[in-house]
Amino acid sequence: MLRSAEENEAEGIEVSSRFFNLIILGIALIFVGIVVVVVASVVLGSGSFGAVIFIGPFPIVFGLGPNATWLILIGIILSVVSVIIFVVMNRRLGKV
Repeated sequence: MLRSAEENEAEGIEVSSRFFNLIILGIALIFVGIVVVVVASVVLGSGSFGAVIFIGPFPIVFGLGPNATWLILIGIILSVVSVIIFVVMNRRLGKV
């Protein structure tokens, strides 16, 4: 028996409650980890920071602290790898 597109759209996607709970748990663990890192950095007073911000295909990499050089290097490597993966996946999808 075939359903119309409107019936399928109104129904939505069914997600198991177990899967939904795992997603919520993962998001909560990320926030708890961020809070722990920020509190440890404030309490111990020493820390390093590195970040990569993408504006279109161009990465902007910056860092602070004694280990900023390593963090910037890791950020550059990760940004190059992510751009390569994006290009490869885009080409594969384009051939289909």
